Amino acid sequence: MVVGVSTASLYPLHAEDALAELASLGVKNAEIFANATVEAQEPIVSQMLKIRDENGMKITSFHPFSSPMESVFLFSTYDRRVEEMMELYRGFFGSMNRLGAKIFVLHGAILSSKCPEEHYLRQFGMLARVGREYGITVAQENVSYCMSGDLEFLKKMKRELGDLARFVLDLKQARRSHADPFDYIRELGGSIAHCHLSDADADRDCLPIGNGNFDFRELIRRLASTGFDGALIVELYRSNYGEFSELKKSAEILEEIVQDTKA
Repeated sequence: MVVGVSTASLYPLHAEDALAELASLGVKNAEIFANATVEAQEPIVSQMLKIRDENGMKITSFHPFSSPMESVFLFSTYDRRVEEMMELYRGFFGSMNRLGAKIFVLHGAILSSKCPEEHYLRQFGMLARVGREYGITVAQENVSYCMSGDLEFLKKMKRELGDLARFVLDLKQARRSHADPFDYIRELGGSIAHCHLSDADADRDCLPIGNGNFDFRELIRRLASTGFDGALIVELYRSNYGEFSELKKSAEILEEIVQDTKA
């Protein structure tokens, strides 16, 4: 397992500026959250590569801002919109290869889209296969306001798509779905490829690691038991913490737990 921080946590900094800020903190692994298509294009990709290489960093994953469009593009039945989004995501996959990112985080169709489950599975499978052409794993995140917020639906994805179905476990989204994150690990097991982590207490569902009461030792122990060897990414909203240094501190706490688990 590796521990890192998402540039999403520094919103509204531009992606390259957020990456530079994480580098200055000494963060060694990062997820890129692209808030505009230009952040997966030149010259910004080269700027991020320079930051990565000069600071000995690794880019683990890529999360696009385009998730709100997926319902009416990727999961549409209108062929031209599907083709447009596939072309956009192929471009993202190419940029991911340059950055070294291997996990593509997908939100998917929102609940109100009423996308039929079988159509959803077909469209996800199509994107996952294209991702594989680029060496990219398309991973479905559990998101409370999307179809993916339902663990039963994720289990169906795993059952019907086999090894094409890979998942991102997001703790705050599990809380917002009123679900137990440990149930996701038990049911999805070795299909979880990536994690978005945050702490919580009785009143707040997204806090820096160590500021709440979630049992991260148990989380990491259970993930390890499934063979998980992906990234544990700190992902907070900007309103959930004060100084940027809290992001580094969160990563340090997680890293210490990972090392203790190995011992």
